[in-house]
Amino acid sequence: MRSLLIEKARTAEVRDVAVPEPGEGQVRLRVEYVGICGSDLHYYYEGANGAFVVREPLVPGHELSGRVDLDPSGALEPGTPVTVHPARFGTLRDGIEDAPHLWPGGSYLGSASTWPHTQGAASEYLVVEADMVRVLPDDLPVRRAVLAEPLAVALHALGRAGDVEGLEVLVTGSGPIGLMAVAAAVAAGARVTATDVLSGPLERAGALGAAETVDVSTETLEPNAYAVVLECSGVPVSISAAIKAVRPGGTVVQVGMLPDDPRPINLAPFISKEVRYLGAFRFLDEIDRAITLLAATPAIESALTHEFALADADEAFATARDSQRSGKVVFAL
Repeated sequence: MRSLLIEKARTAEVRDVAVPEPGEGQVRLRVEYVGICGSDLHYYYEGANGAFVVREPLVPGHELSGRVDLDPSGALEPGTPVTVHPARFGTLRDGIEDAPHLWPGGSYLGSASTWPHTQGAASEYLVVEADMVRVLPDDLPVRRAVLAEPLAVALHALGRAGDVEGLEVLVTGSGPIGLMAVAAAVAAGARVTATDVLSGPLERAGALGAAETVDVSTETLEPNAYAVVLECSGVPVSISAAIKAVRPGGTVVQVGMLPDDPRPINLAPFISKEVRYLGAFRFLDEIDRAITLLAATPAIESALTHEFALADADEAFATARDSQRSGKVVFAL
């Protein structure tokens, strides 16, 4: 089978490797679509995602959809359309019993955080544990289902804020995760404002239901105007703007990842307004709600803007890096 492997910064190639065989409790999938995430871009362009350095060839990809190829248990028929929860949870930790996505020692598809690395989905075939597989409803196409993982991230972040129905919600940064945050908040009944510094992402946010878009390179956000802010850019200046824009007693959820080093952020409004500032990391079981929402809302598929073959990985990564041109970029196998 063909697999895409990242060997080091700016070096990726497609290789022929052996088709994996599923063991007990596992299922082999025929992968059809794999989304390119920010972490995949870091692995490709920098050879590392934060502290996680590529030390052996790494197959990227944790956003995927496809069909069952082989289930030795016989529970799933070949050809069954599916997506995958990409996490294997770690060891239970006291105090966070109900948050296995935070337990230490877990793994995530397409990650160099473990040794050996946890290989990802950018291959023709993938073997995963059966409990990671999610069967798609009849009204959800396999192509749209590749958005289940990033939409689950957005739903988890929104859940951290609580009920947003009827509230003013600000989404800062309209890249792929920001777009999913817009879709999730709109579906939850919020009036959504989305920001970015480029026209392309703002147009896509509007298409997903944002009532207002703001180009923060030329416009200023109204202070104290939003009950909830989903900060999806991971840029310190945007975090400062989010804390200024949220209303007194409001909530800012940090969705966008930041480098693991000190960055300047203005915390004065955070203190004086008694703002709740919460982190959101991956997700627990929100992928199930993401599947339901994707089936009910075909328009979310508009976030998918480009498809590439594995052999065109260099172009695919370059396109995904260009947020003016692209929303979610996927490999079509």
